[in-house]
Amino acid sequence: MKRLAVFCGSAAGNQPVYAEAARLTAREIAKRNIELVYGGGHVGLMGIIADATLEAGGSVIGVIPEPLKSRELAHQGLTQLHVVKDMHERKALMADLSDGFIALPGGAGTMEEIFETWTWGILGYHRKPCAFFNVASYFDLLAQFITHMEQQAFLEPSYRKMLIIDTQIQSLLDNLLAYQPPEIKWS
Repeated sequence: MKRLAVFCGSAAGNQPVYAEAARLTAREIAKRNIELVYGGGHVGLMGIIADATLEAGGSVIGVIPEPLKSRELAHQGLTQLHVVKDMHERKALMADLSDGFIALPGGAGTMEEIFETWTWGILGYHRKPCAFFNVASYFDLLAQFITHMEQQAFLEPSYRKMLIIDTQIQSLLDNLLAYQPPEIKWS
């Protein structure tokens, strides 16, 4: 695994533990010589994880849509910054550049990005792992809902097995590195 995409908030949230989790993720990624791919912004958890990765000696690739760059939201100190036309191009390029995906706490955009990426895996567009770093129980209700989808027969058990949900970044990354995609059978 050479590169990981991290989806996270353009806000920092209301608990300091979220920012610390972003810093911890950054240090662990850099320590493992994995490049960070993220949304290219300098605000919120996005800016925190980029800065902390760079401070730890890691490499950071940002991908930002032109409308967000023009609002002066782009991080100017990255290893590499790709400016794309729109959010669709952003997600496609981030997926192409990355060997796996992690969601940290965030809002609607974070959820949309990780769910679309997971859906692409379900559809066979890629065979890369998707994970949720469950900081301070942030994703507990989401994990319960995913179980509910499976129990109600809207989600195949093999699709659920494509997700890694962990409260510790070290074991989450270990599981990403060891990931073997399940066989997907279309009925």
